[in-house]
Amino acid sequence: MTSESQQENRSAPPLIGPIRDLASPDVHVVHVADKTILLIGTIHVSRESADLVRRVIQEEQPDCVCVELDVRRLEALSQQRQWEALDLKEVIRKKQLSTLLVNLMLASYQKRLGDQLGVLPGTEMMEAIRVAQERQIPIALCDRDVRITLRRAWRSTPWLKKGLLVSSLLVSIFDSTPITEETLQDLRKRDVLSEMMRELGNEVPTIKTVLIDERDQYLATKILESKGSKIIAVVGAGHVEGILAHLRQPPSTDLAQLEVVPSISPVWTWVGWSIPLIIVGSIVLIGYQKGVMAAQENATFWILANGIPSALGALAALAHPLTILTAFLAAPFTSLTPVIGVGYVTAFVQAYVYPPVVREFQTVAEDIAVPRRWWQSRLLRIFLAFLLPTVGSIIGTWVGGTRIVANLF
Repeated sequence: MTSESQQENRSAPPLIGPIRDLASPDVHVVHVADKTILLIGTIHVSRESADLVRRVIQEEQPDCVCVELDVRRLEALSQQRQWEALDLKEVIRKKQLSTLLVNLMLASYQKRLGDQLGVLPGTEMMEAIRVAQERQIPIALCDRDVRITLRRAWRSTPWLKKGLLVSSLLVSIFDSTPITEETLQDLRKRDVLSEMMRELGNEVPTIKTVLIDERDQYLATKILESKGSKIIAVVGAGHVEGILAHLRQPPSTDLAQLEVVPSISPVWTWVGWSIPLIIVGSIVLIGYQKGVMAAQENATFWILANGIPSALGALAALAHPLTILTAFLAAPFTSLTPVIGVGYVTAFVQAYVYPPVVREFQTVAEDIAVPRRWWQSRLLRIFLAFLLPTVGSIIGTWVGGTRIVANLF
């Protein structure tokens, strides 16, 4: 325990069952009202963390075990065949493909670290659940729904910073630097996790707010709401400092506010509809000023400027011929509406005509970290059929729109 935690423990009232000296800097004891909370900071791919969690729960026999998981992440960790039941077409229909891709990237990164250390990601969380179940101790899932967290992070990130976020994810996926257990120990000793959080906050403050600060509040509140007088909470080391602050000075946190996905700014809605209005309006004005033939020429240019780059993107993804044709036909029209992008149309077609096989769902966490497998896997090719035609359509909209507006003058 830390010295601060020991001081709190000495001044606290007696508990049901003694709090032993666990001799670990990763175990923090906090007394709040009639509760005693043992907060265990872990590393998600560390065998030592898993062993510590088991030992603390076995020795302390708490009234409840809280874990930094939500229902979906628990299912992902406990059900090896979870991806097989995924309805990919429904994901695309609900415009959640980008969220799924980010989830896969994060899962791949953690799995790669775990493979290097011989420990599966989230082992310490599952260990906490197993021990609690063995001893019939109630379990509380205290984290916010991962889908809400990702959507809040994306919506709150300034447009210019979104590229930095995506590039950081890609770098983490394809980074092959080995990480050893000794390296993890060094990170903990030097509190590099906290330093990394501060650096992240300097680069993209809104990301740190959503991924760390908000979840610190959420986790602390859920832990306090757990039933029992002695609670063990198992959380990632990066959350310990923030959770301790909230536990020692409990705020009146409204969890409902932290579960709302911010709506798209009216400014972006206006911008989204202004582009098609400008394009269509320009073609109409050109027809009025220079005749119907001039309007037809500009409309044809718009179709080609959007259709060709988008189709080339689908071709670069090695998509099905029908997907390539769909990209060419759909891009000129989807570019004129902010409701749906061409990428969702092409991804849906690709998933329909060339569906992934079961084994690809089983190996996607490994495949996503190897660039060439994006073209070898039917599953990952659907993501390419989503991303590359979208890039092509963006280029085409810029080229076609600039040319048409210029033709007005």
